[in-house]
Amino acid sequence: MTRSPDKLSLIVQSGDFNRVHYALVVASAALATSKSVTLFFTMEGTRALLPGFADVPQETMLAQKNLATFEELIAACAELDATFMVCEMGMRATAIGRAQFRPDIDIAEGSAVSFIADASADGAILYV
Repeated sequence: MTRSPDKLSLIVQSGDFNRVHYALVVASAALATSKSVTLFFTMEGTRALLPGFADVPQETMLAQKNLATFEELIAACAELDATFMVCEMGMRATAIGRAQFRPDIDIAEGSAVSFIADASADGAILYV
């Protein structure tokens, strides 16, 4: 029988709304089952940390189907103490400055080395 990881570390590289949304679904599920979670946003994925990232038609469709929206999921992840980390290289590549990120969640700056150091030997790393 496979053992469940003690921590989930997600690399959010894509800026695609559906991919980011599902990364938050997985992260919030892990948090709800008492797993530690780090979300590492890099390259186009850094855009998910900007105010207004949520795709309004998609958010409306999700809400109409009683599914968690991007905004609900990101708030839940923050409330359940997920670690939000943004890649310094991703910030430079996308020309996004620290001051542009949404102010309602704590976001740590880091590097690939920081992300790897934060991961758990008994955890899982997923790439989105």
